[in-house]
Amino acid sequence: MAKALRILHVFPSFELGGSQRRMVTYLNETKTPHTHLIHALDGCYDAADLTDHFHKANLPEDAVLKGSTWKAIKACRKWLARVNPDLLVTYNWGSIEWTLANRWPKRAPMIHIQDGFGEDERQSEKPARRRMRQFGYKACDKVIVPSRQLETMARESWQIRDDRLLYIPNGIDTAKFSRPADAALLSHHGLAPDHRIIGTVARLNPEKNIGKLIEAFSAIENKYPEARLVIVGSGVGMSALKMLAERICEPDRVIFTGAIETPEKIVPAFDIFSLSSDTEQMPISVLEAMAASKPIASTDVGDISQMVASENRSFICGQDAAELASSLDTLLADPSLCASIGTANKLRVTEKFSLQGMVEAYDSQFASCGKS
Repeated sequence: MAKALRILHVFPSFELGGSQRRMVTYLNETKTPHTHLIHALDGCYDAADLTDHFHKANLPEDAVLKGSTWKAIKACRKWLARVNPDLLVTYNWGSIEWTLANRWPKRAPMIHIQDGFGEDERQSEKPARRRMRQFGYKACDKVIVPSRQLETMARESWQIRDDRLLYIPNGIDTAKFSRPADAALLSHHGLAPDHRIIGTVARLNPEKNIGKLIEAFSAIENKYPEARLVIVGSGVGMSALKMLAERICEPDRVIFTGAIETPEKIVPAFDIFSLSSDTEQMPISVLEAMAASKPIASTDVGDISQMVASENRSFICGQDAAELASSLDTLLADPSLCASIGTANKLRVTEKFSLQGMVEAYDSQFASCGKS
């Protein structure tokens, strides 16, 4: 039996995002005896509601203050000494001070997991950050990425050795998305059985560029009076996006549900799942839509074109609203095409992106990297 480890996970935020949902899914499924301590640098623990196996790290919310990198690193070293974890796991750029703090000398074995980039690096890495990533991540026992695009970047930009770099694709419980949507939830949001639903699930942050999706929908909505655009998620952009929808779309055609902790209750009702992000890597929301047998219309970002079935790849294209609108138009005009692509997507996600495979891969890495 695996040794029980105390693993400290440092997240910039434990909000309802992709990396956080992956972690709570892992916590709900793993059979290992480890204790997983979660510390969110911004004090947000919304994703903790999705698991009964959540343990908050015993750190004050202001344990590490941003502003001065060197002061933050010093504070991180102090808290690492107090927690004394068997393994430190850091996530994305926001936890860089913790990664750097574990170098002089190393207080614990360390894994870094990189899921993507924020709005300020959607075009390219900032040179100063690239240098800090190189310096910090090279000291990690493993750097784990969920996309092939990130794997290439880690190897070429951060110069991570192949024996320390690992690709673990996200995996999901496909059975959850094979069930019907929650009729009461749909009714609550004014959605009727005869509506053709274009849906998305995303944090309403700038890099997700939901405004682009609203613009694409406005270009085709008059052609499909029964169509509705359903936006599932919350975030800083909510007010501005609602104002945009009111300005360029017909009344009551764009529906904002807010965050829904159990997307399996609404995604099966979608006819098409659409993503309009400026930057992505391997979005879990796309896998969930595939598991619900939905076609995907998306900007061509991250690994999405490799994630979907071959029949779907022509609808993963470009970066602008006009191309997205064209994909949506073609799919809405042909329900049988939507159905056949959805069937192919369901088969692909079942074969390639299983929950069991992901959980076993993380089990293996935590056990092999933790203190013996």
